[in-house]
Amino acid sequence: MLALNNIEVIYSDVILVLKGLSLEIKTGQIVALLGSNGAGKSTTLKAISGLLKAENGAVTDGEVRFLDQPIHKKDAAAIVRMGIFQVMEGRRVFEHLTVAENLRAGAYIQKGATLQQDLELVYGYFPRLRERQNQVSGFLSGGEQQMLAIGRALMAHPKLIMLDEPSLGLAPLLVEEIFRIIKRINKEQGTTILLVEQNARLALEAADHAYIMENGRIVLDGVPSDLRDNPDVREFYLGLNEVGGRKSYREVKHYKRRKRWLS
Repeated sequence: MLALNNIEVIYSDVILVLKGLSLEIKTGQIVALLGSNGAGKSTTLKAISGLLKAENGAVTDGEVRFLDQPIHKKDAAAIVRMGIFQVMEGRRVFEHLTVAENLRAGAYIQKGATLQQDLELVYGYFPRLRERQNQVSGFLSGGEQQMLAIGRALMAHPKLIMLDEPSLGLAPLLVEEIFRIIKRINKEQGTTILLVEQNARLALEAADHAYIMENGRIVLDGVPSDLRDNPDVREFYLGLNEVGGRKSYREVKHYKRRKRWLS
């Protein structure tokens, strides 16, 4: 469905962020993209969704292909119409609009005949949004705003949803709930999902395939069960030492990152 082939992204003509990155997402998969802050995860999403131009960035080498068509030179609106919808980090709901108005905004490229059906679909996944459909979105909790952002994406009938840090700033129980709903949407709607997430444990539990980024490159990929058994992934992303005990913050902070995949 989606393939990034050796892409390079540069900001302001001088700042090289992605350095020959390649990955593939097959139809119907949940694919996790893991990495530390600054690895280039959000830039990867923006390269796919056409949002680099707004930040003076550009794909300067390689190509992004969606449904076997090159899309890296298309604008964001054209990419949305092709079926790609990005849920931005930090939710980014329209705070002055009600919940229902936010959802209707997500359906702007769809025909009005299915609007009520689509709203019922979203409310089925997120019953709290039905309860708050007439409430101004700026007064929702962080978790409810995240639900609204995902629901708004569903209103566009996307073929691919890209989620940027859906667990950011949320309580653990709420994060677990949102991840359960993400898996339900994938299974029941057949929606392909690219998940950028720093909670590696939850991401690997949800994903069919995962990639790990460092310094603008993919350094490791595979099925989650294999990655969970990798000693470097366990230590640096799951916070576990060789015998399965959880490492202390002090140990992690001062430990030299000797990643075997970079040596």
